[in-house]
Amino acid sequence: MPTSSSVQAAREAFGTRLREIRREAGLTGTELARRAGRHQTKVSKLEHAITLPDADDLRAWCVHCDVADQYPELLAKLIATETMWTDWRRLERAGLRQANEAVVPLWERTRHFRIYSSWLVPGPLQAEPYIRALLASTQARRGLVDDIDEATAVRVAKQHVIREGDHRFAIVLEESVLRTRIGGVGVLAEQLRHLLDVMALPSVSLGIIPMDADRSLLRPVEMFFMFDDDQVSAEFVSGWLRVTAPGEIAMYAHTFGLLAELAVHGERARRLVNEALTSLR
Repeated sequence: MPTSSSVQAAREAFGTRLREIRREAGLTGTELARRAGRHQTKVSKLEHAITLPDADDLRAWCVHCDVADQYPELLAKLIATETMWTDWRRLERAGLRQANEAVVPLWERTRHFRIYSSWLVPGPLQAEPYIRALLASTQARRGLVDDIDEATAVRVAKQHVIREGDHRFAIVLEESVLRTRIGGVGVLAEQLRHLLDVMALPSVSLGIIPMDADRSLLRPVEMFFMFDDDQVSAEFVSGWLRVTAPGEIAMYAHTFGLLAELAVHGERARRLVNEALTSLR
């Protein structure tokens, strides 16, 4: 598991809830372990978030604490806690095509996307050569199977959501994204021209935070995607964090609002893109 405070907090909260259930049932850890056929240390490890229970552990806990009716809700919370963190290695084990296909249903059902990026143009706005350059770098760096052509095709295909249906995209980039040379000068130039095109789409609202903006209130943060008000995905070096707790989603929504206020939009944003494009000539 990562050292993410969000992940650890969720694990600890789940352990605390198990301890509350045991105490409310009037059972000691030793007695619960005896009834459930577990070692007493297993009960302690579960309550102190050293390990998470499996479905059988959780069912036994609920049955012997006489709260079997709470099992479905607790199982749902357990699954959410277990799936908060995904290692890139696990996600990409079968290749980049499959990893990209896995998120297509989420893209299809989301109506309101809020995306912030401090280091690259995010997926919905990527040009095909830029996509290919990113995937080739990932494939080489992580020693994955070479399915770059197939993965690129999946990424390009799922971009139909910015042109079809009632999907809306609010995207905020740091100005430095426009000057980060992923794929080299030619690829970046094509990406910037593509960005000027998609900025004109009615479904897209693009804000760019100038490099000379006053960041006293809020520094650049991790790249994150908000899918409606249901889920946030944040990307890190070793994997990605899936946030579903309403309180944490609200924090990301508030942060996105602050970032959007720092950004320029419309013609001022187009001017920054054009300046970055001119600097490549």
